[in-house]
Amino acid sequence: MVTLTALEAELLDVAGSVLDPELPVLTLKELGVLRAVHLRGTDAVEVELTPTYTGCPAVEAMSLDIERALHQHGMREVTVRTVLAPAWSTDDITDEGRRKLREFGIAPPRVRRESGPVTLALGPTRTHVGETAGTRQPTTAHATEATEATEATEATEATGKAAPIQCPHCGCADTELLSRFSSTACKALRRCLACREPFDHFKEL
Repeated sequence: MVTLTALEAELLDVAGSVLDPELPVLTLKELGVLRAVHLRGTDAVEVELTPTYTGCPAVEAMSLDIERALHQHGMREVTVRTVLAPAWSTDDITDEGRRKLREFGIAPPRVRRESGPVTLALGPTRTHVGETAGTRQPTTAHATEATEATEATEATEATGKAAPIQCPHCGCADTELLSRFSSTACKALRRCLACREPFDHFKEL
């Protein structure tokens, strides 16, 4: 475990308090993308930042906001370096970050039980809940196999390997997938079948 100096810990807190440009309800610390801060002299610092996915358009804005915050804190020279390994995962989002997402109306990502890549295949999009609460069925019978292959998280709900995606508005677990992509690539659009409200779900990665 790397031991931080008092100043590095202070600078880490400053950089970590910067808000995410796409999800301004979360700080970079709560999102889990801020990896490290290293002093490179009395007034120079290097920051390590891991994007949520390769090519994330928010990285440039994050970097500029970190530079601005650390300059205002007295650092003359600030370098933000993108680090791709280890890769970021939604498991890196803190408990406080998950709470804030839920309060903001976004279903937080579920904690994955196994590490490693998330399987993705293309297929039919929309699914709905059948007559039995918690039982997911595709909109057409022939889509069952493709839907389960495509929506790994949907399939694990039915087998009990993962918790269902709960509506952040009313807490109901009976929800349907409307679109795999929402306002950003990291979120899917869902709708609650109890309160009928649509909501974003931060997809597991």
